[in-house]
Amino acid sequence: MMTMRWAQVILITMMTTLGAQGAGLATTVTKAAFGKLTDGTAIDVFTLKNADLEVRLTNYGARIVSLDVKDRNGKVADVVLGYNSVEGYAGETSKTYFGAIVGRYGNRIRGGKFTIDGHTYQIPVNNGANALHGGPVGFGDHVWTGKEIPGGVEMTLVSKDGDMGFPGTLTAHVRYTLVGSALHINYTATTDKATVINLTNHAYFNLSGEGSPTIMGEVMQINADQYTPVDTGLIPVGGVQPVAGTPFDFNKPTAIGDRIDQPNEQLKIGGGYDHNWVLRGKNGEMKVAAKVYDPKTGRVLTVSTTEPGVQFYAGNAMTGLNIGKSGQVYPRRSGLCLETQHYPDSPNQPAFPSTLLKPGQTMHSETVFAFSVQK
Repeated sequence: MMTMRWAQVILITMMTTLGAQGAGLATTVTKAAFGKLTDGTAIDVFTLKNADLEVRLTNYGARIVSLDVKDRNGKVADVVLGYNSVEGYAGETSKTYFGAIVGRYGNRIRGGKFTIDGHTYQIPVNNGANALHGGPVGFGDHVWTGKEIPGGVEMTLVSKDGDMGFPGTLTAHVRYTLVGSALHINYTATTDKATVINLTNHAYFNLSGEGSPTIMGEVMQINADQYTPVDTGLIPVGGVQPVAGTPFDFNKPTAIGDRIDQPNEQLKIGGGYDHNWVLRGKNGEMKVAAKVYDPKTGRVLTVSTTEPGVQFYAGNAMTGLNIGKSGQVYPRRSGLCLETQHYPDSPNQPAFPSTLLKPGQTMHSETVFAFSVQK
């Protein structure tokens, strides 16, 4: 793994006065080298910093590399899992999608197949019999174009017609901006042919700090009365089910480890939590999806989104073979994901909110990761 030589860093610093939510707080944006891919492509890392947060982002997969947050005593720790250079991300033998923007279709499509206007498209399968996160070479494996914007960075990717079997040339923009103690992620996309799209960020959080061995003691709340049960391939079986009376009811704050190993068929299928919750509130309107509280440090993560669902993944498939930024092994269930999204397999399930994008339309969604402390 390459060591970054900061003495050779090219710094581009922008100072900006943020809007009402971040009034009086200045955000700096700096750019540096982050290593090279095996073909020699140089990769960048951008650092966004204000008085509350410091976030590092790379144009390899438009991913979150690190996110430094204070605890109740003012101690700073990085709360997302990942690596110190691009070689770590690109060299994984088993994909984790640490911090990446996944697409063109985040989550799963049954058999990798869907039909638009009578034409059936085939995405290469990479998760058993299904396509996951856009196929074997998804958006997290691409080099995006990054540029500084006031208070943040805009990442752009042009996915050509036929990329991983998806129709249409799709242009995607992902804007990361710091606003006070919150990281905002704005997604937009356009296409020249009808296609399907479901973009999300796949950051793994551990509010005790990356390298801490478990997230089982963190307390979860999800604002949802229903979820989408799945078959053995983690594809929704159709329709929704109430969470009431099941281990999937997080309407009251509950430690993640309290019920994750209960003898529940859905938990057995996922090896724990790896399901889509149907959020209360309208699709397209901003709402609080979930809150996570770490009793050890007092850190609180609040996730808000315009998306209709959120995939809560408890890191059940983590192998313990990945060594992260602090030199610590990442064991099973040492990070959690809250992937704001449209539902899995929506292209094949007409009752679900549509993920169809047509020429002349612009897909837009927003997700906010906001941080606070509880004494």
